[in-house]
Amino acid sequence: MTKPKSSLAPLPRTEILVYWVLSFGSHLYSFYQLHQFSKEHKVGLERDFHLEEGLLQGYHRDSSDFEWSFWTEWAKKSLLGTLLGHGVISRLTNVYYPKLQVPALTLYGFLAAYSVLGIKGVCVLLVHLSVSFSVAQLRKPKLTWTCNLLLLSTIYVQPIQNIQRDWYETEEEYYLLLFSVAVCGLRFISFSLEHCWSPLDGGAPVQLFWLFSYTFYHPFFYNGPIVLFKDYTEQMQRLTSNTSSMASAVCHMVLTSGRIVVWWFIAECMIHLMYMHSIQSNETYIEILPPWALGGLALALVQFFYVKYLVLFGLPSMLASLDKLVPPKLPRCVSVMCSFTGMWRHFDEGLYRWLIRYIYVPLGGSRHGPLYKMFSTGLAFGLVCLWHGGHDYLQCWALMNWAGVLVEHGFKAFLTSSYIYPIIERRFSAVMRRRCVALLSAFSTAMLILSNLLFLGGMHVGRIFWKRVLIQGWSTTFPPMLAFLYCFAQVGLEQTSHPP
Repeated sequence: MTKPKSSLAPLPRTEILVYWVLSFGSHLYSFYQLHQFSKEHKVGLERDFHLEEGLLQGYHRDSSDFEWSFWTEWAKKSLLGTLLGHGVISRLTNVYYPKLQVPALTLYGFLAAYSVLGIKGVCVLLVHLSVSFSVAQLRKPKLTWTCNLLLLSTIYVQPIQNIQRDWYETEEEYYLLLFSVAVCGLRFISFSLEHCWSPLDGGAPVQLFWLFSYTFYHPFFYNGPIVLFKDYTEQMQRLTSNTSSMASAVCHMVLTSGRIVVWWFIAECMIHLMYMHSIQSNETYIEILPPWALGGLALALVQFFYVKYLVLFGLPSMLASLDKLVPPKLPRCVSVMCSFTGMWRHFDEGLYRWLIRYIYVPLGGSRHGPLYKMFSTGLAFGLVCLWHGGHDYLQCWALMNWAGVLVEHGFKAFLTSSYIYPIIERRFSAVMRRRCVALLSAFSTAMLILSNLLFLGGMHVGRIFWKRVLIQGWSTTFPPMLAFLYCFAQVGLEQTSHPP
């Protein structure tokens, strides 16, 4: 029996160059058309959404993306300062008192959380930590899951929300507590299940210390990325035996900081030149967008989301690397993501590994047949939907991703089966097989972009794109869009099959 080869055939360099030029050119032209639309409707957008005075002279700033505006403001207020303090404490203890580095970073993380969340906010986290730790001592995974999901669900209980809002002067301070509880909830589940399977040596005091350290590790505290408890403890326990020179640490920090500043500048340029978040909030604007500007809106929304998380995950990951932790890889560019599976595997690698280890594998995954695979995958997407809030558009988004992953795996299993693949191999050359894969990937990418628009903009954005592109524009808009997505897919396949 002939088995499928692990890598796709290389294409002629001229063909690859054409795909690169068309991909890059379509991005630039669609962004230009969206920029023109933004200029033409600037007065209306400014009236409806209160565009801010921009950092770039002569331009206004679209601050409608809540997440970017929220973290940017908190960075100015305190987070950049506390993250810098973490880096200083880490380097000083690493050089002079390596055995005290973990306790020092743990204490600093707790004090940094206290300085922002206050005594009441920190007490909420300590109560959740204590309950989760106590239940974990019973070493019953089902009970552990029930307890931690109940704790996590408290962030959606209206009376509790009202009480916690009253603790703070501004809504932003309450949201910081909300985000902290949500991210720490995943950490508590990670600790509890790891303890059920293989508890740390040293008894309850040692286990409690490591849970406390894991919870309040400052770079990852508010927004992630997610690191498994098992990985965190193994890597942090090596800190005392691994010291590095101050010069190499400073050099690494300067180079990485430079990249983060570039990413931040790109994100700011996007919201100064294209008011995509304000446009997506108004159905009328989406309805009257010209076709190229409509494509530019879709690309701008998903690209901004990608660049935003390069910044939001990049800075914590840089500090974690200085501590000799191995953080999850930063998100891969969404323009070269040509499958639902690839998106989940490579955009938020930390969350993906968490879902695989604690939901997919324990429930059977692919080891017990397709029904177990469907169930475990669906439950993983269900938890992600709940964790993000469980709204109707998130439910639709989760269902689309679940279906997309299952369809992709089904197609792959069918095309690589012992009966079908030899026929394909006889009738199609290796280069033609790659082109067929790219064409299939283009359809998958179209649905992937639609699901991302649902996640980023809500039901109204997804509905209008579906209507304008796939219903009204099935013979005019969709074919050229599919052609460009084919080019995106070829570039993505080139990047993944033949990395530099």
